[in-house]
Amino acid sequence: MFKVKTYNQISVKGLNRFGRDKYEVASDINQPDAYILRSHKLHGEPLPESVCVVARAGAGVNNVPVDEYTKKGVVVFNAPGANANAVKELVLAGMLLGSRGILPGMEYVQTLTDMDDADAMGKLLEKQKSKFAGSELQGKTLGVVGLGAIGSLVAEMALSLGMNVVGFDPALSVEAAWRLPSQVGRMENLQALLARADYISIHVPAIEPTRHMINSDSLKGVKTGAVLLNFARESIVDAHAVVESLDKGQLGRYICDFPEPCLLNRSDVYAMPHIGASTLEAEENCAVMVADQLMDYLENGNVKNSVNFPAVSMERNGNRGARITFCNDNVSGVLGHVLSVLADQKVNVIDMVNKSRGEIAYNIIDVEVPPSEAVLSAIQSVEHVISVRVV
Repeated sequence: MFKVKTYNQISVKGLNRFGRDKYEVASDINQPDAYILRSHKLHGEPLPESVCVVARAGAGVNNVPVDEYTKKGVVVFNAPGANANAVKELVLAGMLLGSRGILPGMEYVQTLTDMDDADAMGKLLEKQKSKFAGSELQGKTLGVVGLGAIGSLVAEMALSLGMNVVGFDPALSVEAAWRLPSQVGRMENLQALLARADYISIHVPAIEPTRHMINSDSLKGVKTGAVLLNFARESIVDAHAVVESLDKGQLGRYICDFPEPCLLNRSDVYAMPHIGASTLEAEENCAVMVADQLMDYLENGNVKNSVNFPAVSMERNGNRGARITFCNDNVSGVLGHVLSVLADQKVNVIDMVNKSRGEIAYNIIDVEVPPSEAVLSAIQSVEHVISVRVV
């Protein structure tokens, strides 16, 4: 029986993936095998030795001490792309709000509470509507920074609206490139994109190289009057630099999902309360994705969509034997030593796979007979082996 401890309110659709014959799932479990969470912060919390996997039902993992867990051999999963459509639709809402006088117009209407004549109100609004005029998205240029799961959807959406789309992503993967519409123009650097785009939408991960990638220097070259949209992470955009650019008349408007004190009470800033992925569908998609990944790891040792371990998957060889998985520091000779242990103990290897990512290596080995505790202990004692499991 596997034990899964939940934090936050996880979608029932995701929790129902766990068969009750194999899993105990609750928020108050002792010595769990796994965590599944959304926004709960794990930094500074003691981690039971029983935990071997953490699944975050969302894209970002800022609330998980990934480096610390990696050193302990704990796999960290996320759900890339599961909330992509929800974010894409909110980006569209932000673009529409930024192009038309929708919010000011609605706010003005709410000031007319002293009027009781509908005809008079209609005539007044006809006179005043020019104050809230805007421009259409069709024919404008959208610059997408980051062309992954969300960025590619945003680009495709903008093309369907008749916009011109240019993109910049220095880390564009082959998979993402295939997913990207061919009409998207590839920009060589961020500055070229900022200088050309009427609307700029940010969709890069919050990592150290992207911290404040939108800053005072980069905003000096932005197209005058451009609308900047940030539905990625707050750390990617220097909010004080944005305010400075708005005050100088460089940026025309800033629309984001990350309010900060310096952004409040400004008519040229629309700040939303972290609602990018707050749809029923996105929460269900994220929960289902990480639940399936978590189960596949616990039951089969397979790794998919991990932020700290390499992607490793191997089909089970029927009902024969058993499967040993272990992770180790990514140094030479470790796998050879483990195979020597198995050979010395007369344990026949049926199939195996070994991959590495950064400083960590991960291995799946199918053996003909279930290994004894002595075999597992011998593997664990190999220098640089971090953790060992039998699944």
